[in-house]
Amino acid sequence: MAIQRVRSKRAKTDVLLADPSLREFIPSTRSFQRTTVEQMLDHYEMIYVKPVNGTFGNGVIRLEKKAGAAEPYFFQSGQRKYSFSTFDDMYRKLLRVKKRKAYLSQQGIHLLKYSGRRFDLRVMVQKNPHSQWETTGMIGRVAHPRKIVTNYHAGGTPMPVTKLLKGSMTTEQVKHYKTRLRKLGVDIASALEKKFTRIKEIGVDIAVDHNLKPWVLEVNTLPDPFLFKKLPSRAVFRKMYAYAVAYGRFKARKKKV
Repeated sequence: MAIQRVRSKRAKTDVLLADPSLREFIPSTRSFQRTTVEQMLDHYEMIYVKPVNGTFGNGVIRLEKKAGAAEPYFFQSGQRKYSFSTFDDMYRKLLRVKKRKAYLSQQGIHLLKYSGRRFDLRVMVQKNPHSQWETTGMIGRVAHPRKIVTNYHAGGTPMPVTKLLKGSMTTEQVKHYKTRLRKLGVDIASALEKKFTRIKEIGVDIAVDHNLKPWVLEVNTLPDPFLFKKLPSRAVFRKMYAYAVAYGRFKARKKKV
């Protein structure tokens, strides 16, 4: 039976919002339309608009409203930045810049930074050979200094999670925080499996805000395990690959990985 892939960010978000234990970790997410964008900008002052179906951060745009500025409306797409004196001017330009596909609007989270660059975390969760969900690894992704997304394919830099978090926590706190993220990953996979019964793996993108609260930005049902080859130890990647072979995503390799 083929492994299930769920492309729609909206469909996955709706499942997580329906789970009372997970709802608090999900940023406010609504459909993309003029009134929604304006209301969310007024409330959160920063939002992201992103394609409902999209990968590698392609098409993601960050919008901001800075009260009191001469041009209070601002957005960034890729490395291009635009500022406007009115919401109407910004929205007209936004419609021209965004891709011609369905979008959603999401509450912006102010990410922790490493050396002045934003970062988030990717938590990998897989079905183990006993058909149980297991968090097999996590890795940090530090954004390119001129870009808004952290994806490796968009110039992000993979780094160990402990190295990124130790600027905000003690060694013992980092240990407990990683345990918390591993459990959160398994809980998310279990919730999604009730709706999407043939998923075997997920990659959870988690933002950590300045209060150290984790926020689930996105869940990928066909995550890239090869990113984890960038970690100092290959043991994490070898385990991921072996699990993926066991449930049929990859063929066994003849040589060592």
